[in-house]
Amino acid sequence: MNAPSASAPSDLVSGPCNRIVIYCRDIEAMVSFYSTYFGYQVVARPQDRITELRRTDGGLVLMLHPASKGQKEGQALIKLVFDVRDVFAFRAHLLAAGLTVGPVHEADNYQFANLKDPAKNSVSISSRAFCTG
Repeated sequence: MNAPSASAPSDLVSGPCNRIVIYCRDIEAMVSFYSTYFGYQVVARPQDRITELRRTDGGLVLMLHPASKGQKEGQALIKLVFDVRDVFAFRAHLLAAGLTVGPVHEADNYQFANLKDPAKNSVSISSRAFCTG
């Protein structure tokens, strides 16, 4: 694939990826999960099928889209990763709230633990963004 030429019109240049669509059956459960545990807030647009979730401090926008009958929840090959400084403490918080969270894994100078959202999508809490090595 060829790189765009330097003379390409500016309206043809893509911006960064800032959104992800998550197909799900229970929108309200997803809103509750991401707002309660990860600080997202609903941004509603009248007559829109998609429910947008945003954080006040920026970051990736989650777009919740109703899944069709043919779509199976949790089959996307993605994992949402949330940066947390203390994986052990945040995992304990999630466990105390009644969520099922896997064990903390040690990786190259950081820790992570995995869980599933209500639509069975993979979610990780990770201190990778804060590692210094």
